[in-house]
This record gives sequence, C-alpha cells and structure tokens, in this order.
Amino acid sequence: MSKHSPASSTGPKRVRAHHLRAMKERGEKIVALTAYDAVTSALLDAAGVDLLLVGDSIGNTMHGHDTTLPVTVEDMIPAARGVARAADRAFVVVDLPFGSYESGPEQALATAVRFMKETGAHGVKLEGGERVVEQVRAISQAGIPVVGHLGYTPQSEHALGGPRVQGRDDAEQLLADARAIADAGAIAVVLEMVPVPLAQRVTEALAVPTIGIGAGPGCDGQILVWTDMAGMGDWAPRFVKQYARLGEALREAAQTYAGEVRDGSFPAAEHGFDK
Repeated sequence: MSKHSPASSTGPKRVRAHHLRAMKERGEKIVALTAYDAVTSALLDAAGVDLLLVGDSIGNTMHGHDTTLPVTVEDMIPAARGVARAADRAFVVVDLPFGSYESGPEQALATAVRFMKETGAHGVKLEGGERVVEQVRAISQAGIPVVGHLGYTPQSEHALGGPRVQGRDDAEQLLADARAIADAGAIAVVLEMVPVPLAQRVTEALAVPTIGIGAGPGCDGQILVWTDMAGMGDWAPRFVKQYARLGEALREAAQTYAGEVRDGSFPAAEHGFDK
C-alpha cells in the first residue's frame, strides 16, 4: 500500500486533538498503534491509523530490554523524528520515558518541549494519575497535547508486581485519577489492563477519549504494539489479536535468501550491470 492510498485520504487530512474528541462524540472508534521508525510509520499511516504512539515500548520491542525503564530521551528522539516525518495523516504522540518527568512540572515541560522541537511530533504521553496532575497541567498550558496512561503502567511495573490487571481493588481511585488528568488538560487517556466494566465507567465519565489496550471494547479506541498485532514474535499478551504472521514470513524470506546466496543462485544475471 502506498503512502497516499485511499485509506489515508478519508477523514481529516491530518488528525489533530480536536478530531479525536469529535470521534468520541460521534461514537467513531479511534485506531491507534505503536511505531518506532519511518518505514513502519508510513505503512501504518497509509492504512488509515488515526494515532501513532512512539512508545517507550521501544525498549522491549527494538532494543532488547526486559522493561521500558532503561529507555532514555535520547533513545526516543530519533525514533519519534522518523515516525513523525513519515506520517502524513496520523496524530503522532511520543512517550515521556521513565526519569524524564517524575521530578515535577518543570522537568516534564522541558522534556515535552524538547520532543516537540526536535521530533515534529504532535503530542506527548506520560503515565500516572493524580500524582502527575501538575505535570499534565504545565505541559497542556504550554500548548502541547498530553495523553495520559492509567491502569497497568509499565514504568511502575516493579511497584505493581509486574504486568497485572489494575483497578480490581481500587476502581474508585482509578476513576479519580482519570478525572484528575482530564481536568488538568489531558486530551485522551490510555487504559491498559483494566477490567472491562471499569474501563466502560471511565469512558462514560470522561469527555475526552479513552484508548484501551486489554481494557475491552467499551473504550473509545484501541491501541496495540504493532509487533504484537502483526505477529513479529512467537508470543503476545492475552489481550492481543495477531492479524498476521510477519515474523514467520520474515524468517522464511531470510532463510531463502541465505540458501540462494550459499548455492550461488543469487545474484543472478538480471541482478547485475553489464557496464
């Protein structure tokens, strides 16, 4: 699919924050995926994805880490730059990595401003509820769209005891967190690994969209890590549906290539130059 396929021409020429809210009001689902490079960004953008998240999940998917915690601002900037440059239509959001916003609103705003100036992204995302209200407010008041992230928050995985469903015992707190960051200016809230009924409650309580990942169909949109969605690995979380087996296809292609190089059938005459 080309970057300028029919799928990319439906709806607004560029998805912006107010379009996401309008989609919620119309009952139109928001489609979101992660992306970490220009090649993937162009493909997903052409497919009609509304929001591309340059997630700190790059640490797990691309850098080989066990968690997102080692990811730095310097890791995120070139990835976000590539994604933003390649996306003609999608709203591009960049994760603030662990350690780049926790100390307070000044640090959070400085990181967000750097991302906006150096990457061309359209907004940022950070994890947490009431504890990051001042960070959300400072970034929003500076004119930078902010997406919140509640439920299972990977940057706090050691405190949470690993990737576990959140909100079973503290539903009211999660709801209060969602309201707090929305009131502070968040344009949307990601809900990860939240019980379906609670995600529905949060969605109904907020004027801004919710985007679910392992939070059921009641959210205003859905997001998945693209490598999970496309079957790049042998394992994916329970809440993932794999829409392709790209990992198997890539492995088979590489095996065929290796075999042809070794037996001399590649490159053939048509792959060279006479002069």
